[in-house]
Amino acid sequence: MPESLKLTCLACGQANRVPAERLGAGPKCGTCGAGLVTGKVAAIDAAIHAKAKGDDLPLVVDYWAAWCGPCRAMAPEFARASETLKGRVRFAKLDTEAAPKVSQQLGIRGIPLLILWRGGRELGRAAGQRPAAQIVQFLQDKAGAGPR
Repeated sequence: MPESLKLTCLACGQANRVPAERLGAGPKCGTCGAGLVTGKVAAIDAAIHAKAKGDDLPLVVDYWAAWCGPCRAMAPEFARASETLKGRVRFAKLDTEAAPKVSQQLGIRGIPLLILWRGGRELGRAAGQRPAAQIVQFLQDKAGAGPR
């Protein structure tokens, strides 16, 4: 892992540099003060999505919509996986109804869909509703981000 990591604040979109050894210490955004590595799922918009997928720490995004039953059913499992992998992967959700251009650019044809990003590259996709253990396994397989 590099000495410092670029992390986009999932609340305000500001880029931050965080020393790798401080990831577990609850780093905060230099602009808005929001936690950068919280173990929680952040709701993001298209602008923050465009910035955050280029971060050094893996980011998994749940592409979902409010009308989607499987999306709503998977939300607590996604949150559970987020707590399990705090400090190794950041978790966000993007409402595809509010950001149709993102869905179009990424070729999203069905939801829920998880896409894992790091350094601007897509590392993998997992379609469909899944339990927390399968989400963690997917992230471990694609980013080596298993639980400690």
